[in-house]
Order: sequence, then C-alpha cells, then structure tokens
Amino acid sequence: MAERVQQPPAKRLCCRPGYNTACRQGQRAGGTVCGGPGAGQGGSSKTQSPESLLDIAARKVAEKWPFQRVEERFERIPEPVQRRIVYWSFPRSEREICMYSSFNTGGDETGASGENSDETRLPFRRGIALLESGCVDNVLQVGFHLSGTVTEPATPSEPEVVCSVAISFDRCKITSVTCGCGNKDIYYCAHVVALSLYRVRRPEQVKLHLPISETLFQMNRDQLQKFVQYLITVHHTEVLPTAQKLADEILSQNSEINQVHGAPDPTAGASVDDENCWHLDEEQVQEQVKLFLSQGGYHGSGQQLNLLFSKVREMLKMRDSNGARMLTLITEQFMADPRLALWRQQGTSMTDKYRQLWDELGALWMCIVLNPHCKAEQKAGWLRQLKKWNSVDVCPWEDGNHGNELPNLTNALPQGAHGNQDPGRPPPDGCLRGRSRRVTSTGRTATCSTSSARTSTPTTVTMTTLTARSSTPAAGPCGTSTFRRRVHGWMLSVPTATLERHCGWPSPLSTRYGDNNRNSWSSSETTKKDLLHKGITSITNPEGWVGHPLDPIGTLFSTLMETGREDDGDVSGSMGSIKCSETTHLLSSSSSSSSSSSSSTLRFLEEGESFVALAVETALVGLGQQRSMPDGLYAQEKVCRNEEHLIAKLQEVELDDTLVKIFRKQAVFLLEGGPYSGLGELVYRESVPMHTFAKYLFTSLLPHDAELAYKIALRAMRLPVLESTAPSGDLSRHHHIVSVVPNRYPRWFTLSHIESQQCELASTMLTAAKGDGRWLETVLESIQKNIHTSSHIFKLAQDAFKIATLMDSLPDITLLKVSLELGLQVMRMTLSTLNWRRREMVRWLVTCATEVGVYALDSIMQSWFTLFTPTEATSIVATTVMSNSTIVRLHLDCHQQEKLAGSARTLALQCAMKDPQNCALSALTLCEKDHIAFETAYQIVLDAATTGMSYTQLFTIARYMEHRGYPMRAYKLASLAMAHLNLSYNQDTHPAINDVLWACALSHSLGKNELAAIIPLVVKSVKCATVLSDILRRCTLTTPGMVALHSRRNSGKLMSLDKAPLRQLLDATIGAYINTTHSRLTHISPRHYSEFIEFLSKARETFLMAHDGHIQFTQFIDNLKQIYKGKKKLMMLVRERFG
Repeated sequence: MAERVQQPPAKRLCCRPGYNTACRQGQRAGGTVCGGPGAGQGGSSKTQSPESLLDIAARKVAEKWPFQRVEERFERIPEPVQRRIVYWSFPRSEREICMYSSFNTGGDETGASGENSDETRLPFRRGIALLESGCVDNVLQVGFHLSGTVTEPATPSEPEVVCSVAISFDRCKITSVTCGCGNKDIYYCAHVVALSLYRVRRPEQVKLHLPISETLFQMNRDQLQKFVQYLITVHHTEVLPTAQKLADEILSQNSEINQVHGAPDPTAGASVDDENCWHLDEEQVQEQVKLFLSQGGYHGSGQQLNLLFSKVREMLKMRDSNGARMLTLITEQFMADPRLALWRQQGTSMTDKYRQLWDELGALWMCIVLNPHCKAEQKAGWLRQLKKWNSVDVCPWEDGNHGNELPNLTNALPQGAHGNQDPGRPPPDGCLRGRSRRVTSTGRTATCSTSSARTSTPTTVTMTTLTARSSTPAAGPCGTSTFRRRVHGWMLSVPTATLERHCGWPSPLSTRYGDNNRNSWSSSETTKKDLLHKGITSITNPEGWVGHPLDPIGTLFSTLMETGREDDGDVSGSMGSIKCSETTHLLSSSSSSSSSSSSSTLRFLEEGESFVALAVETALVGLGQQRSMPDGLYAQEKVCRNEEHLIAKLQEVELDDTLVKIFRKQAVFLLEGGPYSGLGELVYRESVPMHTFAKYLFTSLLPHDAELAYKIALRAMRLPVLESTAPSGDLSRHHHIVSVVPNRYPRWFTLSHIESQQCELASTMLTAAKGDGRWLETVLESIQKNIHTSSHIFKLAQDAFKIATLMDSLPDITLLKVSLELGLQVMRMTLSTLNWRRREMVRWLVTCATEVGVYALDSIMQSWFTLFTPTEATSIVATTVMSNSTIVRLHLDCHQQEKLAGSARTLALQCAMKDPQNCALSALTLCEKDHIAFETAYQIVLDAATTGMSYTQLFTIARYMEHRGYPMRAYKLASLAMAHLNLSYNQDTHPAINDVLWACALSHSLGKNELAAIIPLVVKSVKCATVLSDILRRCTLTTPGMVALHSRRNSGKLMSLDKAPLRQLLDATIGAYINTTHSRLTHISPRHYSEFIEFLSKARETFLMAHDGHIQFTQFIDNLKQIYKGKKKLMMLVRERFG
C-alpha cells in the first residue's frame, strides 16, 4: 500500500450507515460467475430468452448513472441489483477498445512508436492473438475493477513475460489502466486489450465480486482482523510500513483520517463529480507530440502527428469527449514549439509540412467548437482557451504572413459588430483593409461564442462566421445562400453540412427545395444586369469553399462518393470494419443503427438521382464559385492544391449519360451565373482564376458538346489580375473585369503557377482544335489577348508546331500558321527585353517559318526590324535562310533561290547600316556573291570605321578581307584599326598584340611604302618595348614587298636600320625600353630583381642593333647606377651582369 499522502486510486469514500445484515442472509459473500446462470453479456444465449427487467434497468443505470448516485438515492440496494449494475458497467463494444489501442484506422501507416505498423503489430491485433492463444489468466472482477495476468510467450530473443494488468471502469468506459509491461505510449498495450476483450467476449468466465467495501461490511471484528493480518503477512515487505502508519493514525483520536467519514475504495466506482471519460495518458500524449515536433519533420514525424490528428477525428466521430481533451494537449505542445519564436524573430515562414499540421489543428478545433451536442459550459471553456492561445504572439496566422496586413481584399468586408456594419447593407468600396487571422483565432473563437447560443435542432445549426462572410441577401444560384437550398436540397450551408458529416453529427436531410430556385435564378439575373450596368462589384465570397480550412467541398464529395459506393453501412466492432476511409458513414447518425441511417438518407434521393451524381454536382458548384484570392503564400498555395486534389478525385469518376447532363447543366449555370460564378461575364479582378477547373470541364465536355466545352475554356482563359481595367459602364466588351482599386497590383505569390495552368488550358484547346480553322482562330485570339508571359506563349507555339507536324500525318498548315503567329508575338514581346532563351526563340521561329513556306520567310525578313535585333537578323535569320539545308527543305528553283537571297542581302545591308559594329562582317559574308552588294557593305564598314567601330572589329574584318583575297582592303582596314589602338608599356600580354603583329606583317609583305606608312601608326599606338622589339626584328629578317601588287615579287635588299622607316621604329623601341625601365624601378621589390636583369638583357640586344648602341647602353647603365644607387643589392646585380 502506498503512504497516506499518496492515496490509492479510489475516487470516493464508501460507508454503509444504514447497513442491515438481515437483508443479506442467505447470500454468500464469495464470488459468483459474472453473468450468473444464462446471463451472457448482451443477453445472448442459445435459447435467446428475453432479458429480465432487472437486466434492462441495470444496463441503463450502468450506462448513465455513477454508482455513488445510486447509493445516495436508495438506502439499501439488494446485492443482485448491485451485481447486475457492476456487471453492465464494463464496456460492451470492442470499437472503443480498438480505437484506444490502434495507431490509425488503417493498417498501412506508421504507428506512434515509429515502427512500421503491419496490421499484426497493432496492439489491438496482438491483444486478440494473446486472448485467442489462452494467455489470459487469473481474471477477477471486484466491483468496478478488473485484474488479471497476461503471459507474453517466449521468442527466440526474449524470454516469457507475465504481466499483471489492472483496469478500472465506470459507465461503460475504461477510466484507468496499469500494466506490468511498463508501456510508455499513447495507446493501450496488447495486454490491456487482451484482458479487456476477455471480459467482453467471455463474461461468463469472469468471477464477479461486489466492491471490496461491501465484502468488508459483511465481516465481524475477528474476520476483519484476520483479513488484515493475512494481507500484511502475504505482502509484508511492501505494505508493512504503510499499514503501521495507518494504524497509528486510526488509533489517534485527533488524526485527520478519523475526521473523515468512510474510507476510500478503489473498486467502488466513480464519484458523482468525476468526469466520465475513457482513460487517456495525458503525459504520454504531451511527450509524444513534443518528441515529434522536436524532430523537425525528420523520421516521419509529420506522419505521426497526422496519425494523432486522425485519432482525434475518430474520437469526434464517436462523440468521445477525449477528442477535445487530446486536441487541447496537442495544441499546447504546438504552442510551446520553440521554432515558432525563432521563425517570428527571423521573419521567416514555417515550412509547408508544418503549416499543413497547423491547418489540420485549426480545422479540428472548428469541428469541436461547432459540435451541437456539447454543453454550454464546455464551449465557454474552449472559448477562454482559444482566446488565451490567440493572445500569444507566436501563434501563427492563417495566411502565413506573421500578421502583416497585406493590402488585399480577401477579408475586406466588415462582419457585423466587428466592423460596425449592418449585415444587410453592402460595405462601402473604401473598406479595403484586410485582417489576417490566427490559426486558433477569429474563426474559432467567434464561432464558439455564437454557437453556444444556438438551438439544439441539428438542421438549424449554422456557421455564423463562415456563412456571414460568404453570403449576401442577393446571393445567386452559385452563391452560398442559394447553394444551401438548391444543390442538394439541404437547409444547410456547405461548411455546416461539412462539419456535421465530417464530425459524425446526426443531421437528417430534412427539406428539399423546389420552385424557389427559379426565383433565386431570376434574382441573380437581375443582380447581374445591375452590376454590369454600374460596372462595379465586390467579391461575394471572400472565403471560398475550395481552399477553406474545413475543405467543405472535398469533404462533401468524399462523403457522398463513399455513401454511394457502400451497399451496407454496418460498422461493427471488428478491426476489419473499422478500417475504412475517413469520410465513410459520415451521412449516417452515430446514435442510430446503420440500416435505419441508410434508409433515411436514401429517401431524399429523387428518381434518377444518385449519391455519385450529387457528389459530382457538389464538386462542380464548389470549383466554379467565384472567390477572392487569399493573402499569404501558403493560403494561396492551399487554394491551388485543394483545387487540383478535388479535380483529381473527379477524374476518377467515369462519366455516364447522367453525369454528362449534370456537366452540361452546371456549365450553363457557370457561364450565366453572374458575379457569383468564376466563369460568369462579370469577374472580380482578384478572384481565383478558373484555368485548372476549366481544363477539366473542357476535356470532359468535348466529346459530348464541343461548342459548350470551348465556351467554358475560352471564358476561363481570362487572368483579370494582369489585365487593365475596363472603363466604368463599358458594355461593348464581351468580358467585364472589375477592380475596386485599379492601380494596385496585389501580392499573388502563386502567379507563376496560375500562368502555367492558363498555358496548359490553352495548349489543350490547341490540341483539340487541330483541323478546325474556326476554333483555331478563336483560340489564337484568346491566347494573344489573355496570356502575358512570353515564355508561356513560346511554349504554346512549340506545342502547336509539334502537333501540326506529327510524323504519322501531313502537316496541318492552319495550325502551323497559328504556331507562327504565336512565335511572331513572342518576338515582339521579347525584342526590347532581356531573355536568356531569345536565340533559341529566333532559331525556332525561322524553323517554323520554313515549314510554313517561302512566303513566310520572306515576310519575316521584310519586317525584321519589328521582330529581331540587327545581330539576330544577320547572324541567325539571314544566315539560316541562305543555307543549303533551307534551300533543299523548300525545294526552291533558281529563280526562287535568287529572290530569297536578294531579300537576305537587303536585310543584311539594312542591319549593317543600323548596327555596323555587330553586323558588318555578317553583311560582307552574305553579300560575297553579289558584287554591288559586297561593295556597298564594304563602304558601310569604311564609313563606320572612323566613328563607331572598335579596333577589334576592324582587325576582324581586315583579316576576313585578306582571307577573301583583298590584301589592300585588309591593309586599309588594319591601318584604321591601328589608329584606334593604344598599348601601354606594361601591356605585353594584350590580346591585340597578335593583330598588331599581323598588320605589320601584312604591310611588310605589301611593300616598303605600305610598311613605311604603318610604322608611324605603330609607334604612336604601341608603347610596349617587347612588342616593338618583336616587330623590329621581324621587319629586318626578310625583304619587304614579297607579295606586291600585280603579283610581282620584289627582289630588293633588306631594309637598313639607319634609314626610314626602321630607324624611327628602332628609336621608338629604345625609348620604350628606357621608359619602361624607369617605370619598373619605381616600385620594384627584391623578388623581381632577377626578372629585371633579364629585361635589361633583352634591352641590350635592342640597343646593339643601332650603330652606336653599345655606347648608348653603357651610358644608360651608368645613369641607372647613379640615379638608383640607393638600391645597392640591385645595382650590384647590374654591375655583375653589365659591368
């Protein structure tokens, strides 16, 4: 026994002041079998005899009343009555036991312990195996306490283990468990499961005793003394100190224990004040969540947390109060995550996976606070807790913006008292400032406070904060208020219906809607005309159904689909039946039988309707709703993700004639739905685009109604956020784009993804329209009007080209022209902007024009200045056009070849005049075969040589001229290039040195006069001594004029260094060496001494080329010694080498 300060796990004190032994005469105090003769649990027996009134009454009392209340109400309770109450107080269904001992509702995920949870490893399955293998023994029920031993069989690596298990229960719930295995987990261990199932499945084999206090009342003093002494003897090492301490206190008259009436009994059941709920190890829940969060997304921690969320959702479906309790524990650990403060401090956003966990957390709280079966005090407590969490700075915001109020209209409309705005009046256009909400904030706290005042009728439950933000008095057929009446005939808003099915709340579908739908439609048409006339609107659904935290459309779709597929809604307590998807049986009431629930839902289907058809219609209406793009990167990504996920589910449904009719009907509704439809004529500037949805509608409707399919897709091609706003009241345009703030560009973080979806929609239409000139022209106009990114238009052009030139068919010339038109638009869009794919685009356009025909090539060359830069036009376009491969591909005759070449040469000359620096050489190359054009190009080069061309460009053209057999023209251009050159004394590795040497060699080969003319230019432009000495030596090795005019070879003598022009070059070289020497000595360091000595050696070789060079060099060295005598070490090296 534990010490007194650590009271045993008894929940109340027991005593019998009115006890009378006479009423118990003839009744043995020992144990009897749990059920008694013919009393199996649930009243089942081979003879199926009817239950007695005692059993019926005891079962009801055991479910609802704590045993203390029974004792307080009746002074004396007959023992048979007590036994039946105690008997029926143990849980009778295995479903809850399974829920508390299973990682998830399926067998393909990972358990909370991190192991791969094969179904056989689940504690519930292992417990069944232990039970069926006879490992449960010594089972004893004493009052509301069940005990026994479970033997874990030996394995090759582990010995046999015997675990002692104790279970307390009350009102058909297990309230506490202990096991000798030391299990540290959220879920019950297999040993607890085995003992519990033993009691459920074999109640007749369990000995049942009344609470131990009842047995003690039947003993006299001697029996009690013997009982205590034997108990101490058996367990003296454990309980003797505690027994002695209790004895001392009892013998003390003034002790605290004597001031209390009665004594604790751990087997007497719960107190009136005790909360009746299943055992949940709060400490383990907190530790596990903390551990998973600390792993930061590694080791599958995100998956483990999702499993815990699934467990909370499962509890909510079964109306288990531990759902809210467990979610509170999880939320507290999330709020205590140190990464929240770090992210807030650094200004960074949380990861997507972590944000998804917070989303699920918020969605579950919404389910809890809107549960119509909860008591007012419970909701008041949740409201206080949510407000407390909301006041914490690190609590994340729903849009992921760290609370920054982005200038968006997502939550712009004032809501009732919060905005001091009458809900029946439309808000003013100036109310533009949106407010971000915390994950545990506005939507939950406001809903909690308002829902606590609602009536208990399930069909009148409404989500105030959701429907108020998404409904207006004039809501149309695609708006919230009408949708709750029309789509499925339910008197519920979509989010409310979602909650009731999502959480398993019973809400019968009670009212069908009939003729009022037509009135709403007429009202919508009137509203649409008024708005079109005024040219203004406000978004009617700031919080859309797709991307909503509750995912109402996705949930309803899954619910209806699962209901339509399930022929039998039976949910038994076996593990196999529990393993179903999250939305299965959500339409059935958890408080009624499955068969009656199934029939109650079927009666709302009209003739020819099905749950699958309702599911598809629900998804189409939700996806087509016009809704504002939310603030924040994550919120916008969630909208796209939810939309794509729902469409993926729709694609799994095989369309039949009935569904095609629904598609057609909804497509017409969407096209004519006014401002409440994302595909209506009136579209809000910041509404979520419909590209992805329209692509699905297009592909689905195309085989059945091509006209309607193209209307849907073409209407959806709009991207209003990138469009210029239309003038107010302009009714001449087919589509009206409305913006409250025309000059503001919103922060659309997912714009690139949206544009790619728009591109995919256009590509799908182009593919489908192949061979149909009318639709191709219409699609082309839509692309040119609505797509604003050059890369996407280029992709469409490439797609059209590929489709038009498939290998297994003849080219589609109409589609090729569409491809060419798109390519031309790309060229115009990117002509004045930087684009790394520009050259690829130009090459592709020429290829496309080649496929279209010679007239297309001629056309792009005639208008080249609107499509290409001069460099692109000459180096890519004209060059490709004049290539042999193009001529062969087009099968041109001589006349056509010459005409095309003439256009190319004209283009080249125009480009050369506009940009001679970059196009002159290409123009000369292209005009080689036409003398007049070639001379014109050469003249363009000469005119630009003195002003706009660099020496590098001129040298390049000069080399080209020499290569083509024009040495004198090459010489002239080289001379012009030399005039632009300037080489300083230390530029001995300049890339132009080779050009200078080539120019001098060219001049030397042409003759003495040409050499004499270029040497002054060299002396003026080159100050580098080593370059000049190299030129000087080359000029003295051979006779000038080896390749003279008229192909005559000169046979003159070598040129003298004492005469012009070489004398001028020699003097310049010597002067360059002197100047370079002084320059190098100014900042020379000892490590460069040896290099400097080698430089002087080369200088001496040049000095000696003059007739008095030896004297000049000696004087030069002497001057160095005198001027730089302070550099003693260097001068010593100079003396050693040069004397």
